[in-house]
Amino acid sequence: MVKYLLHLFALTGLYLASVNLVTADETESYSRLSGLENFQVNNESMMSSGQPNQQQFEALQAIGVTKVIDLIPSDRSEESALMAKLGLTYHNIPVVWENPRVEDFEHYVTLMQLSDGNDGITLTHCKLNWRGAAFTYLYRVTQLNESEAIAKKDLLAIWQPDEIWQKFIDDVKAKY
Repeated sequence: MVKYLLHLFALTGLYLASVNLVTADETESYSRLSGLENFQVNNESMMSSGQPNQQQFEALQAIGVTKVIDLIPSDRSEESALMAKLGLTYHNIPVVWENPRVEDFEHYVTLMQLSDGNDGITLTHCKLNWRGAAFTYLYRVTQLNESEAIAKKDLLAIWQPDEIWQKFIDDVKAKY
């Protein structure tokens, strides 16, 4: 299903390029994202995915990503250096898989609302886009007042939260 959606996404890019809504370079960039794990366009200013490689980061930059929020809790110095090289604003929130905290989400909200001088697209990522899907879902519902049904459908297209993550989601929603 994911491969089908990515193929459809690339074809949409080709169509938009043909009617001059998306450039040929942007179409090429979208096609270079076809191998990006659980890639999802959340809205016009938010995307989420699993861990991109350097070529995928370059493709994301070409389609308008200006800020990256990485939710992986390990040494992220290599990714931080790559983001600096590409001129992308980079933030890391080390979200522990077995213990996501409301404070992690509060930090995320602060970073999402920080313009950093860039008005482009923000990519939220983690290893498989499970953390990312939960955080983007919660942000869309609690901060952007987007439809619960649509945002939840996007979350569930990536994964079904387990007991720990469902409690985290419930705790965040109760606070906001």
